[in-house]
Amino acid sequence: MFTSWVCYVSPGRGSVSRAQNLLAKMASCGDMHKSNPDEYPSRCMTEMEKERESYLSPTENPSTLSVSPGAEQQGYDVDFDPPLESKYECPICLMGLRSAVQTPCGHRFCNSCIKKSIRDTGQKCPVDNEVLTEDQLFPDNFAKREILSLTVRCRNVGCSEKMELRHLENHLKLCEFATVPCPQCQEPVWKNSVEEHMNQDCLQRLITCPDCAEGIIYADKQFHEQMCPFVNTMCEYCNMDLIRGQLSSHCATDCLKAPVACTFNMFGCQEKMPRNNLALHMQEFTQMHMRFMADFLRNQSMNGIFPAPKCGPSCSPPSDHGASSRVGEPCQCSQDMQQLRETVVELESRLVRQDHQIRELSIRNDTQHTQITELRKKLATLEEKMHELEAQQYQGVYVWRLEGFSAHLHQQEAGQPVVLHSPPFYTGKPGYKLCLRLHLQTPSAPRCSNYISLFVHTMQGEFDSQLPWPLQGTIRLSVLDQTEGQNHTEIMETKPDLQAFQRPTVQRNPKGFGYVTFMQLQALRQRGFVKDDVLLVRCEVMPRFDSSLRREGVQPRGPEPSL
Repeated sequence: MFTSWVCYVSPGRGSVSRAQNLLAKMASCGDMHKSNPDEYPSRCMTEMEKERESYLSPTENPSTLSVSPGAEQQGYDVDFDPPLESKYECPICLMGLRSAVQTPCGHRFCNSCIKKSIRDTGQKCPVDNEVLTEDQLFPDNFAKREILSLTVRCRNVGCSEKMELRHLENHLKLCEFATVPCPQCQEPVWKNSVEEHMNQDCLQRLITCPDCAEGIIYADKQFHEQMCPFVNTMCEYCNMDLIRGQLSSHCATDCLKAPVACTFNMFGCQEKMPRNNLALHMQEFTQMHMRFMADFLRNQSMNGIFPAPKCGPSCSPPSDHGASSRVGEPCQCSQDMQQLRETVVELESRLVRQDHQIRELSIRNDTQHTQITELRKKLATLEEKMHELEAQQYQGVYVWRLEGFSAHLHQQEAGQPVVLHSPPFYTGKPGYKLCLRLHLQTPSAPRCSNYISLFVHTMQGEFDSQLPWPLQGTIRLSVLDQTEGQNHTEIMETKPDLQAFQRPTVQRNPKGFGYVTFMQLQALRQRGFVKDDVLLVRCEVMPRFDSSLRREGVQPRGPEPSL
């Protein structure tokens, strides 16, 4: 029996002429079937199948499509752009037709959807309830080709690519925004970020503990930090930096501020104190400790000498030998008791003597401590007078010698501010007492980065009451070139209206006067200003009443306010 064919001509993309050819061949096959029903059906169907497949281009053949149909897959659940038209939608799964088939009644379904419907709900069309069997279904390659030619968007978040549906599967295999499970934590990550995720974000990545160098999982980092014996910690009593493994032994044996019990704790002393106060406690409470020990020994002796009787009423009478042996026991106990009493009395007398000796030593120690304190004060006074006399010898010309200057330069390069003050010096005798302040400005300092700043400060001096105030005169500041003699010099005139030149009310006037940008550090390194790691700064002060004003041809530059 020749099976009837139903051909669906897709509007817009189907070829009308080819459809007409197909219908014509179907009609001719029908005529041949009528004339010779035994010979032509198989031949006719073969030709019809060839004609149908010729409608597909070589790349659209079902065997070469990039989006291959699955055995039990529903329709294409993808993001069509523009949205999918209803004619390409499966009435069962409401998605894009996958492996589209057509029924004799003209409806189209996904291949797997309609077959499942026939098996589950009976042999009928889900749309119009017409009788329908699986044998009556035939592939709708026209619809398949049109659906595979529709434009879809990549489903991966972050990807803006669009392509025909037939190319979607290949794109998903190569899409850099496709997600894959992380090999370590199984979390979905972008394909192009797997390595970065495994090295930086994965909770299961392997890291090295910076303290013990042990490999640990990042998720266990917090737990490991709480248990790692090499983590830096601090003693809660003395604030010493230690590693956790040393903390317990440090507190048990070494920490001077850890609380400890008195050595005589077992004898009854319940005092607790920091370890560094234990020796003082032992010294101050020696007599009390000896009494505790004497009471303890007395109690132990009493417990040993008078044990509780163990013989009950049913004990047999003692023999004569036993009676004679017990007669001597009270005598022996009395002798032991007397010896213990004598020992206790001797210990108490020794305690009294030691207590007197300790008090004498304590008084002597206090006296010596007072004498040492007075001697230190006298020494400090003499040193101050010596420095004062030394400062008065400069007669207004002072050379400040800064040794170990490279260490200050390294500190400045590290971004740490360097502020140095010179010893005091006088402009004469009598004269004003001054000192210098030098800054090495850090690379990040605004307006004056990588400069030497140099200022002069007035100080309270021995002759302040004999001098006119404010200070007036000329000040010459120089950094000495120790190789070629080409000193870097600046001259400034004092300004009486500034606080920097008024009579100081504190030991050193907080207001200084000088140059914020006295000299560039680069120039300092290029020439011989630093020799043998020593920098020399010269200050010459010529008060206005001093007639020895010499400018030596150096033009003064306007000073800058102090920082």
